[in-house]
Amino acid sequence: MELFAVEGLPEIEPGDDLAAEINARVDLRADDVVCIASTVVSKAEGRIAELAEYPAGPRAREIAANLSGLSGREKDPRFAQAVLEESVELLMESPFLLTETRFGHVGVNAGIDRSNVPGGELLLLPKRPSESAARIRTELPAEQVIITDTCGRPFRYGQRGVAIGWDGMPASRDWRGAIDRDGRQLGVTVQNVIDELAAAANLVAGEADGGTPVIVIRGFEFGDLPGSQNHFRDLETDYVRQALRGWSYNPQGGNA
Repeated sequence: MELFAVEGLPEIEPGDDLAAEINARVDLRADDVVCIASTVVSKAEGRIAELAEYPAGPRAREIAANLSGLSGREKDPRFAQAVLEESVELLMESPFLLTETRFGHVGVNAGIDRSNVPGGELLLLPKRPSESAARIRTELPAEQVIITDTCGRPFRYGQRGVAIGWDGMPASRDWRGAIDRDGRQLGVTVQNVIDELAAAANLVAGEADGGTPVIVIRGFEFGDLPGSQNHFRDLETDYVRQALRGWSYNPQGGNA
């Protein structure tokens, strides 16, 4: 399997044809997987906002005051308001905001970015990333598109690339029923393929001012295992989210 960046992409602005910019710089194959950072998808879709567009309500002011007290740094309640408006559930409100977005992704600050946002103060995630992936895919020779973002994980330090939208391929492949080398049947292994490809692509794309938000994965083969579109865990089987609903932050440690 080979991964390489699409070089020479310009600064993407609202209304730009992202697929055309990609096509102009790389000869894609039908079986390629094209991984695109959500930042450039958001810019093309005009998901750039100003803090002034989010006048803070009482809940946002309360959240910002609490975070300011914890961190010792002033927090803008308008940013808290933007996070609330981009979310369907606030899972944690201290020591940071952990939310579920409207399309099912759980992350910090509803994925709102405040870096590399020319012409604005906030960069919001695409409204419906899988629909964005489907639209871009129809204009590319490649038959598989993944929209990526970077996200922290419970029990791990640092961030990695994850998939927030995809089209043209299953999200996961199911190894249950396969036999291991000792003749034992696998009973629980379901491999989240799109997250693994997103993480691999993020290694090539880099962070900060890398300027290579589109990565082509060539030679990946899904294989003949069953696939599914299951990606975001539902509440019934998300025991961490269930636990968070009964938990509050205690600076001294433990459950408040």
